[in-house]
Amino acid sequence: MTARRIIQRGLWFEEFEVGAVYEHRPGRTITETDNVLFTTLTMNTQALHLDAAWSEEQEPFHARLVNSMMTLSTLVGLSVAQLTQGTIVANLGFSAIAFPAPMFHGDTLYAETLIAGKRETKSRPGEGIVTLQHTGRNQHGDIVATAERSTLVRMRPTTGDTAPDDSLS
Repeated sequence: MTARRIIQRGLWFEEFEVGAVYEHRPGRTITETDNVLFTTLTMNTQALHLDAAWSEEQEPFHARLVNSMMTLSTLVGLSVAQLTQGTIVANLGFSAIAFPAPMFHGDTLYAETLIAGKRETKSRPGEGIVTLQHTGRNQHGDIVATAERSTLVRMRPTTGDTAPDDSLS
């Protein structure tokens, strides 16, 4: 007997339900190494991320902060496997990005996404635009990041080239 194979993928355009909230787990604990590597790889020389002695003297946190761009990137990344893996065509844009509270080394980021809207495209048959509202919280439940993302997503293929797991949806 041959076992049925299921390939993990994101959602086809038709599977996105406006108003649904997806909780993305597991979370991601951000380490000092993660923060320093991301900060230096992106050429961000902000002392608030790199210089422990200087940061400890600065009000109001007295500590190095996790680079907010790393927080944003991780927030979006936590949603990929569940929502857009293999089904996204492109990110079209980000808006309403905010960081209401900082992340510190050792904090864990948890993400959730509200499906805020969707519409078929007029110029790209077989694709649609989905608006995602991402919220990131630390291990205490404090909101540390929010962002709205507009994505171009594939519709379910209508030919025989659908993925083997499509029989499950």
